[in-house]
Amino acid sequence: MVTVHRSTVIQAPLAAVWAILRDFNGHDRWHPAVARSDLEAGRKTDQIGAVRNFKLESGEGLREQLLSLSDKDHSLRYAIVESDVPLQNYIAEIKLKPVTDGNGTFCTWTSRFDAPKGRADELAALVADGVYVAGFEAIRKRVASSTPSAPSVQSQAGPGMDGMAMGIKRYGGPDELQPVEIKAPVPGPGEVRLAQTAIGVNYIDVYCRTGYFKLLSPPGVPGMEAVGTVIDVGPGVRHLSVGQRVGYACPPVGAYATIRTMPAALVIPLPDRIDDATAAAGLLKGMSAEFLLHRVHPVQKGETVLIFAPAGGVGRLLCQWAAYLGATVIGATSTDEKARLARASGAHHVILPGADSLEDQVRALTKGRGVDVIYDAVGRDSFAHSVEALAPCGHLISFGQASGDIGAWDIGSLAAKSITLSRPNFAHYTDTPEKVQAITQRLFQAIDQRIVAIEPARRYKLSDAAQAHRALEGRQTTGASILIPDDLYR
Repeated sequence: MVTVHRSTVIQAPLAAVWAILRDFNGHDRWHPAVARSDLEAGRKTDQIGAVRNFKLESGEGLREQLLSLSDKDHSLRYAIVESDVPLQNYIAEIKLKPVTDGNGTFCTWTSRFDAPKGRADELAALVADGVYVAGFEAIRKRVASSTPSAPSVQSQAGPGMDGMAMGIKRYGGPDELQPVEIKAPVPGPGEVRLAQTAIGVNYIDVYCRTGYFKLLSPPGVPGMEAVGTVIDVGPGVRHLSVGQRVGYACPPVGAYATIRTMPAALVIPLPDRIDDATAAAGLLKGMSAEFLLHRVHPVQKGETVLIFAPAGGVGRLLCQWAAYLGATVIGATSTDEKARLARASGAHHVILPGADSLEDQVRALTKGRGVDVIYDAVGRDSFAHSVEALAPCGHLISFGQASGDIGAWDIGSLAAKSITLSRPNFAHYTDTPEKVQAITQRLFQAIDQRIVAIEPARRYKLSDAAQAHRALEGRQTTGASILIPDDLYR
């Protein structure tokens, strides 16, 4: 039987290294030999008995099973159950220990296996150098650059961690977004430090970049939505733990970064069943859809609802959820392709630009009555049409201004139909842990019950944030867009 043993010291906290290794199906995100990996049978990544089925960059396929995992001892064991590489009866163990005279981690990787006659030395070298030494180096680079799953111990005094962000030095167009070096400080009381893996792109980021919303004062970093792993937490943080997958959709801005330190109160643990990309694509948009449909105007069965931009990230969720609630859903969009997406998301009717105005098309669909509620994210170009398309006592919810500010309006003109007008602010519905918990609980249940589906997002490198903004502002997108740290982008 062949025995292979390698060890090294990685200059990073034990918890940071362990958070990478304990993700049994995460090796395709850091090991250079692994091309892709999937868990079989819907198992969790830290579930004993889970089998990862993966391909090497060289083309060979392997299936490996997790035999044991201990967060107390920081160790795991796994075995090859099927392989194109002739490693027979292969069992490996990884163990971590803290270095006593510093903030490093002592790592050992050991395996035993049988090899075909005459191939023992060849396969031993392959495992030692191609798997273990290459793996140690990849982890060393991962934690050194503060990338995903890069977590650490409960926060103590110490230096900040370096990272990269896309920031602006002044208000302006997409090209103002430029790479900047950042440092995430050790979290203070009530704070958490995160290694981010996926970042949501939302129209509010455009407003921050242009200065329309004064949530960001240059120089600074935009972004209010991201997913990542807890590196460490400050005193008083009880609902988050080191190595935990979390997400947020809240101020302060600063999400366009590989790493950040921020208030922990509104950061939430993510269910294992929702992956990072899905959460980054759907958290802010899904939370918006929840409070728009259940709090700003609780949609009732039998109501008729008009939704602008029904093929966008929020619009598609509004269509799905409103249709489930029993409303008749009308979408208003600009192209046949977007109309197709709106219908696929639950819209019963879709209005396109034509000879007849939007309000005339609405009246034709509602037998002259108009709609009960309108969710208008367009703003200046649609507001007057929305007022005309409402039924008596209708509710106009203006929650965005993609085409610009609606300008000054005489509210007396709304009395002609006894119109209710709402201009909800995301922050006011999500400013306490209790509100966020209630909203996300209903959102996650809706996802689980397939009431709503978060479609795969358009992915951009973090360094291509300007390109993502141009596409969003040019109305070239359908669904959601996300940014992935450059070294994770595949």
